[in-house]
Amino acid sequence: MSRIFLLILAGLKFSKLFGTVATMLIAVGVYAIAFGWRYAVGIVAMLFLHEMGHYIAARQRGLRVGLPMFIPFAFAWVKLEDTPHDAETDAYIALAGPMLGTVAAIGAYFLAREHGTHWLLAVAYTGFLINLINMIPLPPLDGGRITAVLSPRIWLLGVPIIGVLLWLHFSMILLLVAILAFPHVVTAFNFDKNHPANQQYFAVSPRVRWEYGLLYVGLIAFLAYMTNSVDSQLHGISRQDTEQTGSGNV
Repeated sequence: MSRIFLLILAGLKFSKLFGTVATMLIAVGVYAIAFGWRYAVGIVAMLFLHEMGHYIAARQRGLRVGLPMFIPFAFAWVKLEDTPHDAETDAYIALAGPMLGTVAAIGAYFLAREHGTHWLLAVAYTGFLINLINMIPLPPLDGGRITAVLSPRIWLLGVPIIGVLLWLHFSMILLLVAILAFPHVVTAFNFDKNHPANQQYFAVSPRVRWEYGLLYVGLIAFLAYMTNSVDSQLHGISRQDTEQTGSGNV
């Protein structure tokens, strides 16, 4: 059995899947230590499907793209080997991640409700929350790339959002996002829509802008509602467990 396992690892080592499988296993292991293996597998699956949304969309647009990679307690990503030639293509690829990630979270939610599985409900909550945070209109988050098709100046709206989140729930991940976002904020301040390069890159019809704008706002509204709803359900379950434990000790 050990020989078979070593042969599998040797095969993966020389394939494009090695990095994905290896980082996925590491992520599952780290999350399992902190939260248990079932939640670990669930959350890595949520991240994987989110990133596969980007991967599939990039391939649909004819761009070369690497398979997902994972860093535990930080993020997952796919590397675009080809740069999108226009803002609409970049927005299309960016939007596909939260869209597929949201579908995955919905699936986990209904499975959890059907079977009364609390850990799976927690996975669904995390899935909704991750995709919601990713919709903040500031690069390098997906929301920044989506809203660029409307106007890079919208990125300025993401600054106070990141600031409030850092104030209320400080995390190194959000701090890293803020640092990476700084050059884009400068770009938004200095953005000149009449510059020839900008006219070419951001040249989209009003109809396309409306379509992406409605999809963006609608997805944010849905994710915000589901995140709040599932959070309330989890708190209700926690209160019930506490009450039952207290009653049992009387």
